[in-house]
Amino acid sequence: MDDSADATKVEWREWGEEAFATAERAGKPVLLSLWAPWSEDCREMDETTYSEPRIAANVNDGFVPVRVNVDRRPRVRDRYNMGGFPSTVFTTPDGEVITGATFLGIDGFREILDAVRRTWDGKGAEAGSIPRQLGDAEPPGGELSARVEEHMVEQLLAAYDEEYGGWGTDVKFPLPRTIEFALVRARDQATRTLEAVRTRLADTYDGGFFRFAHDRNWGSPQREKLVDENAALLRAFAHGYRYTGEEAYRQTAEDTVEYLTTDLWTGDAFAASQGGDDAYYRREATEREDAAAPPVDGTVFAGHNGVAVDGLLTFAAYTDDERARRYAERARDHVLAELVGEDGAVVHFGDPETGEVGETGLLASQARVLSGLTTSASVLGEPGPMEAVADYAVEELQGESGAFRDGPTAGAGLLDRPLYPLDTNVDVADALVETWLLTDDDRYRAAAEDALSAFADATDRMGVEVATYASAVARLRDPRVVAVGADAGSDLHRAALRLADHETVVAPADDRADDGAAVVLADGDVEDRANSPEELESVLTG
Repeated sequence: MDDSADATKVEWREWGEEAFATAERAGKPVLLSLWAPWSEDCREMDETTYSEPRIAANVNDGFVPVRVNVDRRPRVRDRYNMGGFPSTVFTTPDGEVITGATFLGIDGFREILDAVRRTWDGKGAEAGSIPRQLGDAEPPGGELSARVEEHMVEQLLAAYDEEYGGWGTDVKFPLPRTIEFALVRARDQATRTLEAVRTRLADTYDGGFFRFAHDRNWGSPQREKLVDENAALLRAFAHGYRYTGEEAYRQTAEDTVEYLTTDLWTGDAFAASQGGDDAYYRREATEREDAAAPPVDGTVFAGHNGVAVDGLLTFAAYTDDERARRYAERARDHVLAELVGEDGAVVHFGDPETGEVGETGLLASQARVLSGLTTSASVLGEPGPMEAVADYAVEELQGESGAFRDGPTAGAGLLDRPLYPLDTNVDVADALVETWLLTDDDRYRAAAEDALSAFADATDRMGVEVATYASAVARLRDPRVVAVGADAGSDLHRAALRLADHETVVAPADDRADDGAAVVLADGDVEDRANSPEELESVLTG
């Protein structure tokens, strides 16, 4: 159990079949506390609500309290999340949801406890219900067309905040993949958003990016720093630098590399996150020097490290940054040695302190590690077990509709019910497109097309948050590869990385090109040839 939970007066149990069996035998509902190690609100609820003696006694007597680390158990998170963390969820002994909320103070918690008791006494197990997203069958499919990309461009225009940058007029998330989509379709939106993120969400003293802003003008940032979100922003700023040559973007990316490779480096790979402590971050720089920085969660998540490898190598491809390349290689090699099996199955996490490991074969882990490996193949010529990781996802997680489920269909509570999350399906489909373009193996094209088609009927309901869906469809419909008949690191290969747009795949040491030459392939056909970096620049930039 975590230190914050140990400091409360609640007798927490670990998530698992035994906790629900205990609730069944005792005839009691279950209280799930979904918490995140980086969340200041979670710590506050532990220090106040769960530490109040009468509330703790009430919980211990009338409920079976279960503590869930949402980073380590994403399948539980995605089935029981009430809209943020902490999530406070009351369920039946079968795991069906009675009611729930996010943060609850002492008075609010007393009210919900009384309400749940009345409901339970009156209805018992019939008080529970299954969340809507778990009651649906696999998503309905449709045809992929140019309309997908057109719709997303329309969404960019409709949701863009002309006054402050970014998308939406309330809480502002940086949305790095949306920025990347906009860089080639609405560049002014992308660059203005990068500028807002750089000036309002970057921690200029300790480094790294805060998660999001509560205000439309990018004020009141939420202070946590997550490695995957920072790495995704590193990649977005690297792409921004590639398209504009803006030195401020390069400097921001370099600062992010510095933060990742110091504060979030475990010695073997990248740690998960650094907690948010608003009081600490409000101090002046001189005051911070004498204060303890918020704690770092040293858990090594395979998928998070996949995102970090992707971001670091993208930056290295554009700048030859040796530090970014070296740390990407070290993190990649650690994850492959410790968290990826010979069959391509990815283990969700490893805890370097306790030796604990997570579930195997979660879709997000497979997708993110695969993305890191495709970038490694493109930038370094080192794909590692790229195809094995892709094959495992396709063979074990792709359903008849083409959609991928989020992981195994077994476990306590509602874990036996599959989810087909759009965002993670987009991630794995995009990585499979990359795998196809690097290997020229049509199996990966088919798998990606099936996954994207499974959600095509929902295209008109998609917002800018899933802009990668549109870019993945565009890459599938109009695939472009620069095949280089020279090794990774050669002048011709390095030129290809810098000159090709970021939705074009660069494949080094590729037998589709003659030795010492490069060919631009459009849907498999040779569109142009080049025998030198200068010729390639003429071909790719006109």
